[in-house]
Amino acid sequence: MPLVAAGELVSRAAAARTAVAAFNVITLEHVEAVVAGAEAANAPVILQVSENAVKFRRGRLLPLARAAAATAEYAAVPVALHLDHVQSDELLRQAADAGFGSVMYDAAHLPYAENLAATRAAADWAHAQGLWIEAELGEVGGKAGQPALDAHAAGARTDPAEARSFVADAGVDALAVAVGSTHAMTTRTAALDHDLLKRLTAALDVPLVLHGSSGVPDTELRAAVTGGIAKVNVGTALNIAMTDAIREFLTAHPEAVDSRKYLVVAREAMAEAVTRIIAVLDAR
Repeated sequence: MPLVAAGELVSRAAAARTAVAAFNVITLEHVEAVVAGAEAANAPVILQVSENAVKFRRGRLLPLARAAAATAEYAAVPVALHLDHVQSDELLRQAADAGFGSVMYDAAHLPYAENLAATRAAADWAHAQGLWIEAELGEVGGKAGQPALDAHAAGARTDPAEARSFVADAGVDALAVAVGSTHAMTTRTAALDHDLLKRLTAALDVPLVLHGSSGVPDTELRAAVTGGIAKVNVGTALNIAMTDAIREFLTAHPEAVDSRKYLVVAREAMAEAVTRIIAVLDAR
């Protein structure tokens, strides 16, 4: 089916007090795995292409975006395409023409006033193009090129009063909040601040987003959804599934040279991870 808008999926999830899963994709195998996993779960899904993924793809957005859109055409479940963690205004302005229905503009690394000004400008542009826009307040950290971050350090968490003002002044449609998760975690040991999440949910009237979800245990994820998270971003968990499957295959078959042999098991492993995570969120 044609691509749907991420904002529609997230708003629907927020109204139902559940969450839609959003998976970061890097290769065509990631894209196919996410769609297959969502189909197995009979659930909608968001395909996310990050600025880092675009850099990996030699700075070209269209090849992966078009592959994602083409894959969605064959999907049996609703699929949205989202441009994630955009810091480059040049990349932001490619979103609409590349088929994206939403963007996450990331100026959270800037001081508050600069974050607000940059995000307001991005939101004004995005809305003029008919795009739904997500922003971040607080520091989730862990992205490539960022300094190491203690998710429990003072100032790392999103302040509810500040968040209320930020959302109103920036005009964004959703907010990624820092409540204890960190990007790129390879162990599922993150402990979320559920009291803070409760206060953020009460303070804001836009859907809340959890980044760095690969490092969050299942029980914590479910509690986060119950507490008001409507969009759950996952990236590293797919890369772990892919790498582990390839490593296991090549260990068992050291003579293998046909990449299709190990990419198919990698794709299957990622699809299984997608289905499992969606089941945890009960994103239906």
